[in-house]
Amino acid sequence: MTYVIAEPCVNTKDASCVDVCPVECIYEAEPQQGTHNLPMFIHPEECIDCGACEPECPVEAIFAEEDTPEEWKEYIDINYKAFD
Repeated sequence: MTYVIAEPCVNTKDASCVDVCPVECIYEAEPQQGTHNLPMFIHPEECIDCGACEPECPVEAIFAEEDTPEEWKEYIDINYKAFD
């Protein structure tokens, strides 16, 4: 399991989550990665499922993969594809 960043983060550039990640698995998105407009992604193979990032997100955009709200499930795939 991993954490994912979903739609509430679109057009937000707060790096609070990056600052608390003990394994530095949150990466800035490259502009050419599509039209999702997410500024950051969590690397699914590097995330240790510690949850430190979730409470730090000021827009409540970070979810444990299985807890991602139905309307934002597409962001699970978007997150994974960012590291293909």
